[in-house]
Amino acid sequence: MGRFTHRSTQKEIMDDLEVGGEELNQTLKELRTINKLLGGNHVTTSGIQAFCKKFPKEEYSIADIGCGGGDMLKVMADWANKKKIPCKFLGVDANPNIITLAQNNLSAYKNIEFDQANVFSESFLLQPVDIITCTLFTHHFTDQELIQLISTFKNKSNLGVVINDLHRHPLAYHSIKLLTRFFSQSAMVKNDGPLSVLRSFKKNEWHEILSKAGFDHVEISWNWAFRWKILAY
Repeated sequence: MGRFTHRSTQKEIMDDLEVGGEELNQTLKELRTINKLLGGNHVTTSGIQAFCKKFPKEEYSIADIGCGGGDMLKVMADWANKKKIPCKFLGVDANPNIITLAQNNLSAYKNIEFDQANVFSESFLLQPVDIITCTLFTHHFTDQELIQLISTFKNKSNLGVVINDLHRHPLAYHSIKLLTRFFSQSAMVKNDGPLSVLRSFKKNEWHEILSKAGFDHVEISWNWAFRWKILAY
């Protein structure tokens, strides 16, 4: 069997919740650039727009899980402002260093708050939101952890979940490996970028995970640069 047949279980450097400092700053900076250049941001915002059309409201509360340095929160907040869709945002991450960085990065955004939280804790469910988003986050977990996690998302979200993550494919792996080898200055990015693809998903795997997590309505679409856009509600 090839290395793309099953998801890798190897941990990424980013999985260390104590990671911080200049290496983290450089990593998040490069990931921001990669995500922007490859069009990954649109996957998330188009997912939110689909929910807004399906479930009209005067205002939406949106929690970005695994928010990192706040890049996607900024993208979503700017998008919502441009579309004149009133939204309140909550950034959630388990790494205290990342939460501090995100707070500093987005201090000018009054409609964004942050919470350092373990998404597997019971307290995570205490603050329901309309929509949960996660971008390049779900591949960090095993299938069993994901079933538990996404089941929690189902209970926490009033409207549904937008997942933006990678397609496990040889071309995606070799492309990001080549890109990071020649253009990255971060050892973390060079290690975690290709590994992220090996830890990511095929379409049938998503259907099984979401079904076991209890979602009845699932829409999965493939997007450019080997991204899945998943709407679950």
